[in-house]
Amino acid sequence: MRTGAILLKFDIEAALRDLVRGTDSRPAAMTLVLPFVNVLVYPSAKERSVAAEIVLRVGDKRVLDSQECCDGCIDNALASLQDVRSRFGDARVALTGEKGALSGIIELMLCTIRQFLTFEQRLPRTGLPRYPGDEFYRDDEVRQSYFDALEQLRGHLMRCLAVVAAIAEVNFPATNLTADYSGPWPDAAYAPVDLAALAR
Repeated sequence: MRTGAILLKFDIEAALRDLVRGTDSRPAAMTLVLPFVNVLVYPSAKERSVAAEIVLRVGDKRVLDSQECCDGCIDNALASLQDVRSRFGDARVALTGEKGALSGIIELMLCTIRQFLTFEQRLPRTGLPRYPGDEFYRDDEVRQSYFDALEQLRGHLMRCLAVVAAIAEVNFPATNLTADYSGPWPDAAYAPVDLAALAR
């Protein structure tokens, strides 16, 4: 069960700064709605292609389309998150030489994954003895921290992937969780951003 607690504040200012500085307001530019800011972008054909591949390859990953109920689920989500991280790295390689917004959106996802993993690594490792088939071997408080932090990260990634789908001009795969993340970006999930400094 999620408590709605915000256990970490994602620091996304650097990623937003790069996106704002790369604003492209040519005719037919599209507006991307991001945390704290909107940016105008004009994706290239290459960006649209890579964005579509991201949506296809990442959109149904376990960490994004399920909710954890036990420690086994947490472990599966962490493994899935590493796969998602690897996919984003591949996408950045595919975008080598491109100077559009998609790389910035990927960084907006990667920076929060890195921050989540740092948070996760600092959680206590003590717990109950682990036996074969046992689904509960973390302390209750630690398990709850995973549940809440994974939910926070999931919300951020799902909203970012909806932006990626907009760049690709494809529909984001609908899951039973998609509606939970279709609203506005939750400001409380992020560290304060100096909006005046973004364009400097």
